[in-house]
Amino acid sequence: MIGSLRGRIAAKTPPQLMIDVGGVGYELEAPMSTFFHLPAIGQEVSLLTHLVVREDAQMLYGFATQDERRLFRNLLKVSGVGPKIALALLSGISVEAFAQCILNEDVAALIRVPGIGRKTAERLFVEMRDRVAHLEAGAGMTRSDGASPESEALGALIGLGYKPAEAARLLKVVEPGAHTTEDLIRRALQGAARD
Repeated sequence: MIGSLRGRIAAKTPPQLMIDVGGVGYELEAPMSTFFHLPAIGQEVSLLTHLVVREDAQMLYGFATQDERRLFRNLLKVSGVGPKIALALLSGISVEAFAQCILNEDVAALIRVPGIGRKTAERLFVEMRDRVAHLEAGAGMTRSDGASPESEALGALIGLGYKPAEAARLLKVVEPGAHTTEDLIRRALQGAARD
């Protein structure tokens, strides 16, 4: 399987792009979140990839971050969600916003994404609830690029065994103000002990 590509951008027409790697042009599709961060044509780029093999085609998908690729792979495991819908979701909503939608069961936010209807959104809530816990925990461990203290605290609480909805509820009752990740975790756990 092709896990990543590094080369020069030969062409880009959303959602398709072509990366020239040593004289071989790889055609990929990428979500808009990745397209926004691509350099100009002719510049070098490095992308994480996922290969989907079907009877009639082999499709390569490119991602700027590990979190995007992880969510894409998890979305493909949901019944009725293929690469096209997964790409639409990643193009219409960030990984963090998607996780919050699932935790809060926010149907309205999901159905605003083109290609996502009410039935698909409800299926996502059912099938992604537990996977979001792993996404958040994984994101908390791998992101050091300025992730918010709230999302890091959520990932830590999930890592401690709290269900995603319960962890989100514990963090909501912490009084607002500037808190570090450690502060948020400590106050959420103190709140849980009082319940």
